[in-house]
Amino acid sequence: MERAAAATRIHPVLAPLAETAPMTPSARRDQRTPGDRRDRGILAGPIDGPERVRAAYPEVEGVPGLRVEHRGSRFGGTVLGWEAGAVLVLGRSGQQRSFVPVAGAFEVERRAVSLVRPRSKPASSPSRTASGSVAVPGSPARVARASRILVEGIHDAALVERVWGDDLRAEGVVVERLDGADHLADEVRRFAPAPGRRLGILLDHLVDGSKEVRIAAAVAHPEVLVTGHPFVDIWQAVKPARIGLAAWPVVPKGRPWKEGVCAALGADDPAELWRRILGSVRSYADLEPALVGAVEQLIDFVTEPATT
Repeated sequence: MERAAAATRIHPVLAPLAETAPMTPSARRDQRTPGDRRDRGILAGPIDGPERVRAAYPEVEGVPGLRVEHRGSRFGGTVLGWEAGAVLVLGRSGQQRSFVPVAGAFEVERRAVSLVRPRSKPASSPSRTASGSVAVPGSPARVARASRILVEGIHDAALVERVWGDDLRAEGVVVERLDGADHLADEVRRFAPAPGRRLGILLDHLVDGSKEVRIAAAVAHPEVLVTGHPFVDIWQAVKPARIGLAAWPVVPKGRPWKEGVCAALGADDPAELWRRILGSVRSYADLEPALVGAVEQLIDFVTEPATT
């Protein structure tokens, strides 16, 4: 009895250690307070974790003329206006589409944004350039970029200048003439395209099986973009109704196209007929969508920021 009692007694020096000795698992469970989160187990509480944080997109007013791109369809163009809760966008090819402006549905300057209606109605509609962009009165021309756009001839250059001239000056894009596509490969080698030094090329009659398609394939390069239209000559890219025609005359194969058109229309002076055609063009709406889309692609390509 005395030995058993002694075994249960604790020496005074060891008593503090006994009070703080590690507890058994069952003892720890017994001392937990009701509501202690550790009593609930790994499936206790909200199994979905904290509430998901929703992506926040900056709001941008969808004013007419704003360049946007719909992220879902990759349809790009400029805002025309708003109608019945949807934003109207004029595409590069002249097509119009409407989109419901859900959060983050558009890109502006390559950033995902939420388009919203303009909060205050402008006193008057902004003036536009011939290409449909919003005009900025008094804006100085930008210093010329290293990138360039090449077109086949003087008439192509004149038509591009008439419709896109203001845009090109604002962007610092120079348009140069090839004076024929046959020596395009030599021009590309001379230009030496590189990142930040892009080359956009506009060709006539870019259709399957044509000489122009073979020429374009020969200059394939990551910093070169060749676009074009299906017409034999740039004159055909002007809607015939602008000069009072139902359609452009059909020219027999093998005969120079301009020569055949002048003969069919009774024009003695091709230069005078061209002045009449060019003078009839007031905006991109007077051009065939195939040309509008091709030029817009080239402008976007040569003005795209260089990637590092």
